[in-house]
Amino acid sequence: MIFDWFDAREASRFGTSLADFVVERIPSKSPKKAPEALAKLFAQIERFKQTNRLNMYKKAKLGNAFKWKLRDYGYTDEFVDEITKEVLLHL
Repeated sequence: MIFDWFDAREASRFGTSLADFVVERIPSKSPKKAPEALAKLFAQIERFKQTNRLNMYKKAKLGNAFKWKLRDYGYTDEFVDEITKEVLLHL
């Protein structure tokens, strides 16, 4: 159904949960010092992809939810843009 194509609630929730994961494990003062947290983040994305079909719209909503949540938590624009790009590449 066409309405399913635009139902991005689950993708947005997942994007927010990914941001919460980052906040809990990667300090905003030194975000480069947590490679193991990034590996776990990308593993979560892989699991999510196995059970959820993401079209371009849903990927954009997920990325937006992730990006703005991190900005709300005070991460630098440079870090937020970089990690959001990595998340979207793993989708």
